[in-house]
Amino acid sequence: MDSGRDGWIRVPVGDDAARWATRAGSLPVLLVAHNVTAATRLLDVIPLFHDDFRIQLLVTTPGSSAFRAGLAELFAEVDVPVVPWEQAIRTPVKLAVSASFGGQLDALSGKLTVLPHGVGYTKRLATPGSRPAGTPGSVPVFGLSREWLLSGDGTPVTDALVLSHPEQLDRLRAACPEAVHTAVVAGDPCFDRMLAARKYRERYRRALGIHPGQQLVLLNSTWHTESLFGDGGDDVLPSLLPRLTSELPADEYRVAAVLHPNIWYGHGPGQVRIWLDRARRAGLTLIDPLHGWRQALLAADAVIGDHGSVTYYAAALGTPVLLGATPLSALDPDAPISGFVREAPRLDSTASLRPQLDSLLAGHHPLPGPAEFTTSLPGESAARLRRHFYEQLDLPEPEGPALLEPLPLPPYEPPSRTAPLRVLTRLAGAGEVAIERYADPRCEPPGDGEEHLVVHEDTRNPAHLALADVVFREGFATDPRFGSPAQWTAETLARHPHCALAAYVTASDACTVRTRAGQLLRLTAESTADPAGYASALYAWLAAGKALEELTAEGLIVHTGAAVHHIRVTPA
Repeated sequence: MDSGRDGWIRVPVGDDAARWATRAGSLPVLLVAHNVTAATRLLDVIPLFHDDFRIQLLVTTPGSSAFRAGLAELFAEVDVPVVPWEQAIRTPVKLAVSASFGGQLDALSGKLTVLPHGVGYTKRLATPGSRPAGTPGSVPVFGLSREWLLSGDGTPVTDALVLSHPEQLDRLRAACPEAVHTAVVAGDPCFDRMLAARKYRERYRRALGIHPGQQLVLLNSTWHTESLFGDGGDDVLPSLLPRLTSELPADEYRVAAVLHPNIWYGHGPGQVRIWLDRARRAGLTLIDPLHGWRQALLAADAVIGDHGSVTYYAAALGTPVLLGATPLSALDPDAPISGFVREAPRLDSTASLRPQLDSLLAGHHPLPGPAEFTTSLPGESAARLRRHFYEQLDLPEPEGPALLEPLPLPPYEPPSRTAPLRVLTRLAGAGEVAIERYADPRCEPPGDGEEHLVVHEDTRNPAHLALADVVFREGFATDPRFGSPAQWTAETLARHPHCALAAYVTASDACTVRTRAGQLLRLTAESTADPAGYASALYAWLAAGKALEELTAEGLIVHTGAAVHHIRVTPA
């Protein structure tokens, strides 16, 4: 056996594939995935080959990207044959589709189509092996410059360069006229999937546990030291993260983060979680960078971002954006995203966050550029790309319309707050309590009212439990580990003598509580909110010396910002 061919597959391609294949006549189409970021854009177009028995999909990686982690898991998810690169460049294929440059793409047989893996081609990136540029402006634009588009003999690497908008064709004509004939303006399938899913925005919000009256603030960062997550500039993120959860009331703001896959897989998902551990315990949700980021973007009320594609997509959707990092030198100055970065409002990392967000939301007027330049063919990418692919294959298109896969509904992921909550309360009338809850505040909460401490049973620091006025946890009512809500609440009050109320959250709209006086109660809302907040309102009512009987007779009204929640208080 040829040792140089160790690991090569034998079916459905290989020297003797015809002997072993069941459908030996299928034409191989090779998906070339440089890294996870690029691979996700290939996932967008796989449905264009669905149900076609004439096509055999294969996947490979040239190994040229610095970000190769995560590819094996993604290939396993795609679950089509993985061809080693050395075999791939020796395998006759009719069509190869990539979403990046680099590696020996010109060594592939068949016709090569390259898709963008962002909002067109906007960033500067030196080619592999090139010397460091003297000035940022001398670094070529990735995917839209001679350095990236031409082979050593001066001919284009690609047979087709997919563009999402004619403005990219204008820049291509100026930067690399030799490749203009390869341009195919076909829209943006990634953005088209978002546009098609806008009608499900409320579902995506509910999946994140966002309640009526809450605003989703989405933190977004592309990769590299110049990004919001990077440490090459002011390095604002370490101080910004705790302030997002300690300055913004938990019941009025939901906080989540979408980070570029190169951050996840460059530094390691575990390391990212370690860096963000305190913020996560205070309620920050890390969004799946492969399958959940578009849904989170659709759900967002405001985005704190940078010069990356996701922030630009947010602006194209009309979502208010604050820029926390603005490295114009990293961008093609002629790309529309450069104009957006120059014009979009800036985050002042030294000023209070809430006034900036409130001002952004109240005075938002979308900049016209992102919506205009993200795609010139909204909703048409599937039809145009499928037509292009089958022209390259010299095959008639399958019958029926070309369709992309709908965005999946993410799993239900409400905020998990195991950091202490400082709660400010104010009696607002008969049976009415206003509350403001701040997770893990580094300073005094920015509000007025009586204050108490709420601590999750799973808090990192057990010493907080000894100081808690309210202790809570979540769980199923039938979870045998806790006995029952009645048993858990009794044990919790016995275990923590300072605690005046224990709350066991059993659903998104209900909890069971036990007071220090021994009353076991069920708090149920007419609309969803965080039931631990109901428990805080009940604690404040009782701590003020008010009668429980008034609430059991008339109910409890809880104010969180402008939202009003009607709670039934019944014996459990």
